[in-house]
Amino acid sequence: MDLAWISLAALVLVMIVSCTSTVNAGLLSLALAWVLAIYVAAAFGQPLDIKQLFAGFPTELCLTLIGTTLLFSQAKVNGTLEKLTRFAVSGCRGDLGLIPVMFFVLSLILSSIGAGNVAGAALMAPLAMLMAHRVGIPAFLMVIMVAHGALGGALSPLAPTGIIADKLMQKELGLSNFEVKLYLYNLAANAFVGLTGYFLFGGWRLFGRKHVTAADADQAEGAWSWKQLATIVIIGALIVGVIFFKVHVGMGAFGAVVLLTLMGAADERKALALIPWGVILMVCGVTVLTSLLEQTGGLDRFAQLIARVSTPASLPGVMALVSGILSVYSSTSGVVLPALLPTVPKLISQLGGGDPLALASSVVVAGHVVDSSPLSTIGALCIASVPVMEDRQKLFNQMLAWGLSMAVVGAVICYFLF
Repeated sequence: MDLAWISLAALVLVMIVSCTSTVNAGLLSLALAWVLAIYVAAAFGQPLDIKQLFAGFPTELCLTLIGTTLLFSQAKVNGTLEKLTRFAVSGCRGDLGLIPVMFFVLSLILSSIGAGNVAGAALMAPLAMLMAHRVGIPAFLMVIMVAHGALGGALSPLAPTGIIADKLMQKELGLSNFEVKLYLYNLAANAFVGLTGYFLFGGWRLFGRKHVTAADADQAEGAWSWKQLATIVIIGALIVGVIFFKVHVGMGAFGAVVLLTLMGAADERKALALIPWGVILMVCGVTVLTSLLEQTGGLDRFAQLIARVSTPASLPGVMALVSGILSVYSSTSGVVLPALLPTVPKLISQLGGGDPLALASSVVVAGHVVDSSPLSTIGALCIASVPVMEDRQKLFNQMLAWGLSMAVVGAVICYFLF
């Protein structure tokens, strides 16, 4: 066994551990990368300098994730996001069929404008599941809508996962200016499976049934504080700046955070405590290990394995199936994307053809369609938000079956789409 196979085995170990334990995959990746680069590589006569290892750390990505998640943590702390949610839900006028659809749209919007899929689900799920229990909407239907709504906005150029995917595609594949197209592919796939599941499992029966929620209407109509209005204006200005004036989303988010802090519009310490540091560490750590695999030839070995069972025509479907199966059990943004996207150029080279954008899109879209699984962060957040009066075990089994089926559905969608 050479250094390439050993480094590939290290990545496989990270995936297994991330699926079977609570150990942060980023921490494990950093430790393994250090041992491989400094000690194992030297034993094989291919010593690497510590600076070569540090060069694989995604500094820009790390700062961007911190800035955007901190900004939306401030919006959560001062009640802006909850206020927006209650205001929007009051527009359903008590129609039970529209309420889950409204939460799908709200989750999609929150995820798309920068909160990201994890934050979008974390913010929407508690309100959505409580609402579902209160008015008699089946929990399974509400989870499908919240999860796929949040996942539909995951690849927005403003969202953390969208930033991760875009940076990886630029670095590993040389693809740029495809951010909007990738976002729309993923949005279409999640909207299709989410809405299909909602109507297939009985959502259509809810339309026309009414439930009056006067308390929610009263809260929605209450006065907005100056802190909440300031937060909306500043986030809106950031979005405009990113879209029309090419403002760097991460550094722009830091500017918005500082402005809100100086204005006293949000509690800085509470917002800092809400940043998903574990996810950020996971993404950065796995990226370092994957970067090392490029130097040792480990990614070439992985590409050879997939190439043996693929043709240029079937490769999008095969990559989508691999991505979907891995994503059911592990982090899409933190483990699957950093591990699989760098293999795309090597697969195209070995098979003698293929569209890099189609293959990258297959990995990204299929990886996100299955994240409604309760073994993934999004599904877990939704189930954790279910009131204790509901049967969580039954819901877990339903969502696990749904998530596993999405691995196959995502592969079929990507095969015909790409």
